[in-house]
Amino acid sequence: MPRSVVLAGAARCPRCCLQPRWCVCDAIPTVATGIQVHVLIHHQEQHKPSSTGRLIARAVEGARCHRYQRGNHFFTSAGLSSADLLPDRETWILHPQGEPIPMAAGTDGRLQPQVVLLDGTWRQAAEMQRAVDGLGRCVRLPEVGPGRYWLRDYDAPTHVSTAEALLGVFRIVGDAEAERRFRLHFELHVYATLLSRGRRELADRYLASSPVREAIPEFLEQLVGRRPPPGLPSAGDSRR
Repeated sequence: MPRSVVLAGAARCPRCCLQPRWCVCDAIPTVATGIQVHVLIHHQEQHKPSSTGRLIARAVEGARCHRYQRGNHFFTSAGLSSADLLPDRETWILHPQGEPIPMAAGTDGRLQPQVVLLDGTWRQAAEMQRAVDGLGRCVRLPEVGPGRYWLRDYDAPTHVSTAEALLGVFRIVGDAEAERRFRLHFELHVYATLLSRGRRELADRYLASSPVREAIPEFLEQLVGRRPPPGLPSAGDSRR
């Protein structure tokens, strides 16, 4: 069985959680947006290299990451409360079982929402949604076609990665520049993680239809050309 980067204790970048040879943190400028973004990340998810909640926290300016932990039946830390939210913004909590997302949010800062994204497995997301019930309106995104998160399987068309959920919000409120730039962050994250797992053929297929191929060709060439320092695991050893 391929060895996990996390379990093997390999050196990793503290920001993107990838091995240093695959680090992509400085490849693309951060994303500016008028939307206030909160990521509620399950404690079992927060150290996984594949987590797109961590990606949002480092790539989107002003995004805040909150840690959810359920210790036992007697202790649960929701990680997010009304004190963390802006009182003059409508709050959207994204979940596939929510009501249809409002389509008239507009791009005026006074109309832009603050969003709460739940980062974890679908079972974990359901648990976190119950923990923050009442903090805002639970909404779902419209189906947008095949997902681009090739690191995990999709259970249903409405089940998208946390990063893709944010892309959907940017699209609905009309923040085209934030959507464009964050898509580059997201797709580079997927591509580099596939490479770190030794999935070169799959990574090449992913890149063939990705906007990062034309946006940052020089960085991609450098990324693929990197070689691990002596003593570090090879790409094949770092797959999850």
